[in-house]
Amino acid sequence: MNKVEQQLPKPAAMGSYSEQDVIFLLKDLSQVSLEKSTLEREQAVQSGTHYSEMLPIEYKPTDEYLQLFHHSLDMYKQKLAIAVGTVAERILKVKGCSIVLVSLARAGTPIGILMKRYLLQTYNLNVPHYSVSIVRGRGIDENAIRYIAQNHPNDHVQFVDGWTGKGAITRELTEAVAGFNRKYEMNIDDSLAVLADPGYCTEIYGTREDFLIPSACLNSTVSGLVSRTVLNDQFIGSDDFHGAKYYSELLPEDVSNHFIDVVVSEFSHVSKEIAEQVLKLEAEDKEPTWKGIQDIKQIQDDFSIENIHHVKPGVGETTRVLLRRIPWKILVKDLNNKDLEHIFLLAKERNVPVIEYKNMSYSCCGIIKPLN
Repeated sequence: MNKVEQQLPKPAAMGSYSEQDVIFLLKDLSQVSLEKSTLEREQAVQSGTHYSEMLPIEYKPTDEYLQLFHHSLDMYKQKLAIAVGTVAERILKVKGCSIVLVSLARAGTPIGILMKRYLLQTYNLNVPHYSVSIVRGRGIDENAIRYIAQNHPNDHVQFVDGWTGKGAITRELTEAVAGFNRKYEMNIDDSLAVLADPGYCTEIYGTREDFLIPSACLNSTVSGLVSRTVLNDQFIGSDDFHGAKYYSELLPEDVSNHFIDVVVSEFSHVSKEIAEQVLKLEAEDKEPTWKGIQDIKQIQDDFSIENIHHVKPGVGETTRVLLRRIPWKILVKDLNNKDLEHIFLLAKERNVPVIEYKNMSYSCCGIIKPLN
């Protein structure tokens, strides 16, 4: 028995998605108390505790956030459907039909489901789809990748995420997969497919426009009621998958499947636009330039920010900074951008200054407040 074939854990049934849509390769930690308040987490992270060892408190979304989600979903559902179809077509072209989609939990999970549904609806191609954990600074869940390699030895792995920011996860993935391939004498491809690539970090994307993917507005209630992933030695042994919690108590607020159904119902209306976008991308130079990270370094200099992790670029990450972290400033490329209404609203609510900053490829950028 080679290293990759050693005994592995079985996937736990968790989350509010159907197993036909996704299988979570995660250890269920629902009974463990891991949550800390925003301030406690911020202090712990800024004092050196790794973010993956604890969880934010999973609040029931307020009416305002739900309104924001439904408004942005209504506004962007066609744009989302076009981006999903485009990136799925690109995957087929690059990898062929023998693929297994591997979403990076948790933001990648709904995106992977949308790609899977597009392939099923358009080509009657039912591809396997898993959700696995990757942790910045600690790599990918090797047990999960071994599980996929064992169960799908002849399929090409395609990693999936929602969008790129600085490219930290893209780099983490490349490094982690290279290490995995060396260790297990495998040849898994590390390419990442995303809906939006404003950071210019990958070759497989639906668009490089920085637009709001509505699932960034909510937490577990748009991600199958699954928490962020956890890598804490107290609860995760060497033979376990990385962990996560299933917040079944939030079922009444869950819009995970609604999000999927709304976007999927648009596929048949936008096939022409998908074909046009695919053609447009064929002619584009898709080589990653990492333009985003250059912009971030400039922002670091201009605002004297010591820690690059305090700069969160892109509309999705900026939304998350305003919802989940302790924001210091919000930078926007254009103060008149109607697509950033929710950013202006959240910033006003939290009394965070918004500054026009034109010199970036992102439409906006959130800066976390240093607590020292």
